[in-house]
Amino acid sequence: MKNAALTSSILKPASLALLISAALSGNALAASSPEIEAIQEELSAMKEKLDLTLDMLENQSGQNRQDSEHGHGSSGKTTLGGYGEMHYKNQTRGGDTSEIDFHRFILFMGHEFNDKIRFFSELEVEHAQSDKNGGEVAMEQAYLEFDLSPNTVSRAGIFLVPVGIINETHEPPTFYGVERNPVEKNIIPATWREGGVTLSGRLSPGLSYDFAVHSGLETSSDDNYTVRKGRNAVREAPANDPAYTARIKWTGMPGLEIAATVQRQTDLTQSKDGRAGSATLLETHVVWSRGPMSARALYATWDLSGAGPAAAGADEQTGWYVEPAYKVTPKLGLFARYNQWDNQAGDNIDSEYTQTNIGLNYWPHPDVVIKADFQDQNAPGKKKEFDGINLGVGYQF
Repeated sequence: MKNAALTSSILKPASLALLISAALSGNALAASSPEIEAIQEELSAMKEKLDLTLDMLENQSGQNRQDSEHGHGSSGKTTLGGYGEMHYKNQTRGGDTSEIDFHRFILFMGHEFNDKIRFFSELEVEHAQSDKNGGEVAMEQAYLEFDLSPNTVSRAGIFLVPVGIINETHEPPTFYGVERNPVEKNIIPATWREGGVTLSGRLSPGLSYDFAVHSGLETSSDDNYTVRKGRNAVREAPANDPAYTARIKWTGMPGLEIAATVQRQTDLTQSKDGRAGSATLLETHVVWSRGPMSARALYATWDLSGAGPAAAGADEQTGWYVEPAYKVTPKLGLFARYNQWDNQAGDNIDSEYTQTNIGLNYWPHPDVVIKADFQDQNAPGKKKEFDGINLGVGYQF
């Protein structure tokens, strides 16, 4: 369009020059003079320059069309974003620990091909770098989204499993506390992503559903069948035994969300352990907000079949938490959270953890947060307990 406008603006003086040239060469001016000849020469030179300019613009327009035909993301709209958080811990009991860690740095990129097809992705760096001492560089999300109808959407690729409160929404300004709560971390286990396809839709105003078929976890007896150890992050993940996730969510009342999820996998070890079998996750939660007050509550439990998980007490893995909060001002919020979880709840051995967090969030900007909380943890037996102070800063854009 820009080239067309330039061409049009140039054609007008070019046409004028041709008209003047024709007029000057007519019978009315048949008696030539040195002045007229000079004008004709000047107009002729101008016409040559204009012809060269028009040729250049035409060639450029043809090249642009050729580039467009060959792609290179020339159509649609691309967006960039991200989030990150840095933590400071000063914890005692079970060994003094004092550390500062840039826990997460995430870059988001999305592209809208048209009004019905979109792409979303998140590239994550954990603990500032990845080397032999830890850290991670991984794709957290990378999927195409298709609008099948006004009320139905499908996704294909790497996506966050539709379960729990923070698994899909976990940017630092969106939750209280420096660290993500330990129940959703150890039982669900967030952040949990898999590769596959989903179907999501709205059944009625305020009532929605999600159904997904995707890769599954891969636990082993070496890790006592702990579900968090089974995440593969879709890195050449085995697909012998796919998983199925279904969620129903109700948001028909302002400030209230009630949801329930069931997740089923035919073999939690991907057929590598004959002493283990299927696994089923049940999860339900409530999120409530009214004026300055809010609350969250969640319960999740796994049921693992087979003699192997039963021998380790891992045939039942359960956790729950409750978190009330109050905003003193629109920028300052106070919270308390009680957490209880057990990855070996299927036996009579004491293996249950409890943890209480009390703290505050301060938002100098809606997308920037400063956090502080005190943590008191009770661990079973002689296992390490992490008690102390956590400080954090986070952002999203």
